[in-house]
Amino acid sequence: MADSDATPAYRRVLLKLSGEVLAGRQGYGIDPENLARVAREIREVVDLGVQVAVVIGAGNMYRGLAASAGGMDRATGDYMGMLATVINALALQDAIEKAGVATRVLSAIEMRAVAEPYIRRRAMRHLEKGRVVVFAAGTGNPFFTTDTAGALRAVEIGAEVILKATKVDGIYTADPDKDPSAVKLPRVGYIEVLNRGLAVMDTTAISLCMDNKLPIVIFDLNRPGNIRRIIMGEPVGSVVSSDAIPPKR
Repeated sequence: MADSDATPAYRRVLLKLSGEVLAGRQGYGIDPENLARVAREIREVVDLGVQVAVVIGAGNMYRGLAASAGGMDRATGDYMGMLATVINALALQDAIEKAGVATRVLSAIEMRAVAEPYIRRRAMRHLEKGRVVVFAAGTGNPFFTTDTAGALRAVEIGAEVILKATKVDGIYTADPDKDPSAVKLPRVGYIEVLNRGLAVMDTTAISLCMDNKLPIVIFDLNRPGNIRRIIMGEPVGSVVSSDAIPPKR
């Protein structure tokens, strides 16, 4: 049941998870404990009455770009990466359903034995019924990242925000692990992200969000409860939006 005294800041959100999130501390594959924790956090948000869609990557298993650098055809490598996201999506579906929330996996590459084909209206209908929708296989096309898939699906389903889960607590002027003078940027404009090459999402994803005025919240998933805090309107992580004040150089 939703909290009686809580009013979520968002009605429909898209959560962008990297494959590394599922790997946890082991760095590869799927860590059952980490998977269960993510599922519980998603349930907390669903219990508030918020509609949740998820796009998941496959960096814990396979990277098409890395395979391309090793000599493999880029399109082939990307298709293999898309298939790996389906494995992650099925694992996440199982974990969310074990947490007590109905979930559907919709794949951009048809494989009806394990997932529904991606149809926009069907996805929105699932969300309206309170089901978590996990989008798999990226956009279904090579040469596009799962960041771009996340931005595309978010715009298609009318999400109010993209929640980009990372291992750091926001956007910094440099890598905080390598540069102790790096400064956190609470709010950043789309153009600022593109011009300064800030590692938020790839340029295609940022441009798509900018064109559709879709805000992005970059946050640390390793801190329990962060997803709920964002949903409740608390200032967590960094926000990329059109109304952000460019930081001082």
